[in-house]
Amino acid sequence: MLRCFNGRAGSLYQPTSLVSSRASLATHRKSEYNHRGLRISAASASQGRARSSLVDCYKPPEKGLIASLPRSWIPYAELLRLDKPTGTYYLFFPCLYSTLFAASMTSAGPIQVVGTAGLFLTGALIMRGAGCAINDLWDRNLDPHVARTKFRPIARGAISPCKAIAFTGAQLLAGLGVLLQFPAQCLWYGIPSLLLVTTYPLAKRVTYYPQAVLGLTFSWGAIMGFPALGVDLLHNTLALEAAAALYFSCVAWTVLYDMIYAHMDIKDDVAAGIKSIALRHENNTKAVLTALAGVQISLLAAAGIAAGSGPVFFIGSCGSAALSLGAMIWKVQLKNVQNCWWWFKNGCLFTGGGITVGLLLDYVARITGFYEEAAESRC
Repeated sequence: MLRCFNGRAGSLYQPTSLVSSRASLATHRKSEYNHRGLRISAASASQGRARSSLVDCYKPPEKGLIASLPRSWIPYAELLRLDKPTGTYYLFFPCLYSTLFAASMTSAGPIQVVGTAGLFLTGALIMRGAGCAINDLWDRNLDPHVARTKFRPIARGAISPCKAIAFTGAQLLAGLGVLLQFPAQCLWYGIPSLLLVTTYPLAKRVTYYPQAVLGLTFSWGAIMGFPALGVDLLHNTLALEAAAALYFSCVAWTVLYDMIYAHMDIKDDVAAGIKSIALRHENNTKAVLTALAGVQISLLAAAGIAAGSGPVFFIGSCGSAALSLGAMIWKVQLKNVQNCWWWFKNGCLFTGGGITVGLLLDYVARITGFYEEAAESRC
């Protein structure tokens, strides 16, 4: 900075033009800060008005399970998606698959298998609710701009973020309580899934493939059934191969069905800046779905080979999955929101149910000695 001496010894002065420039800059910055503050206040006010408008437009459910609950409970039931259990089924099926695979490998008794499956169903219900709450907390400023999500309880202001965090914490503790009912080794297998639960909502902001993160999260149960029935994956190579193949088969399935689900919001996602695989592959979605189905069925068959499954599994589980997935990919109308929802909801039962029946019949064939008798009769 230019410094000059005036006529008095040792005193400094700054040129008048520089002082004037500084004053102008300070005034400009003050004005900018004021405008920025006004913009922030305006944005906050706008969000407040938007939420107030959503509250005014919101209509509580008039039928179904949630409608029968006390009015103060309804927002929390909506946060859990109690009226939309499909997500719970999608989370539960991988747990059920791995349980039935492990049961066939260990010849576990039916009571033990049913009890284990019941615990997994309870855990799926709780953890799916926790996952939805975490997702809605992340998306609370995005959801009001998407038609399908704008009336979610946090988005419309029916539940504050602080209350939602406390409620989510209670759910996670309940989930931990369920996890502790399994053998001790399950705790170490289950903890990593909590990290995945929190990353999916963030992935939607940084990549067009958040469904891959969702797949890694929702498919974790494909691992859990093995230690739940006492199978040590670290010392049983075949079980580890079966679990790995099953896990990535379920990941492919998750990406497949959630790609269809993402097509319901594709227009709103563009406006809100949300990324998805449906946006990235909007023009070749069915080709991607077909490839995912092929990967899913191939890895499912690989899991059966590693587990030593019989022909009942390959015909029942792999065959039914091929038929149901093929029919869904062929018939789903990706431009029709209602049709996408129908296939997302019912495709879960068609494909998941078919795989389960095949695994269950294979388990029954093993514990009843059907395969041995068939082999002896051929001899």
